[in-house]
Amino acid sequence: QLPTAMLAALFTLSATLSLLPGTSTPPRVRSAVFRVPVSPVSVDAVLPAAAPSMVIVEEDAKAVAAKVFARVDAAAQAAIAERGQFALAIPGGSILKMLAGTKPAWAAQTTIAYVNHKAVPMDDAALSTHAKARALFLDGWEGCHTLVMGGTGDATAEAQAYEAQLRALPAGVLPVGADGLPLFDMALIGVGDDGHVGSLYPNRNEVLDGTGRWVLPVEMKTPGSITLSLGVMAGARQVVVAACGVSDKYPQGKSAGMKRAIEGDETVSSFPAVGLRQAATWIIDRAAASQLSQGYAS
Repeated sequence: QLPTAMLAALFTLSATLSLLPGTSTPPRVRSAVFRVPVSPVSVDAVLPAAAPSMVIVEEDAKAVAAKVFARVDAAAQAAIAERGQFALAIPGGSILKMLAGTKPAWAAQTTIAYVNHKAVPMDDAALSTHAKARALFLDGWEGCHTLVMGGTGDATAEAQAYEAQLRALPAGVLPVGADGLPLFDMALIGVGDDGHVGSLYPNRNEVLDGTGRWVLPVEMKTPGSITLSLGVMAGARQVVVAACGVSDKYPQGKSAGMKRAIEGDETVSSFPAVGLRQAATWIIDRAAASQLSQGYAS
């Protein structure tokens, strides 16, 4: 178990070594820091704020989407140049729309896994992330290999089966680190208003899971869901958190959530997104950045 002071020191070290916005491949040391299983001792540790160099503020949702896809494109090309394959983890929600209409030339060399997914039939247009991804972009990614679920309502069995699929992939498709966790080339992550990432919700045991499982079942809602563990999300070679968009109900968009996620006095348990603070590049629009301290809003 890591004492709180040591945990904070590790996060500070990783911030010092963090990837600058223009860099394509993050240092290996940073991934090693974040792949330490979360200790029960760290539940109450308030984590250091994200480095301003890791927060990219774009004008609006359209600009955020363009920047996110540019990052995906660069990561794909780098991975394919290195080993001929690109492993990408994607969530549901608004990030799917950022990939809408794209038809990358590297699709046939890409393997996609879902960061999280409800335990529902894969053709459920209302609830299935896979069905929504197909409609928005995935059917245009010719030759892409997408890992899908069995379509049952048994979240526990689905999580076990999904992890088995991931583990069965050759190392050239999905490398595995020395710690036994997979190394996605990129993980795209969205953040909920309550700080959830994937299906890791505040004050639940799944957030702090230290069993080494890659995929966890979450029975918080009906239907249940599966989710990658926080260690798997944070351990990707590149992690991109994206947040943008405004509405009449939320004229400042996701500003309150981004304030808490990026620099608020939060713990991994109280606001799970803070577990990605030093691992991620945060790409947000001006509305989402409007409550951040001055050093971020550049």
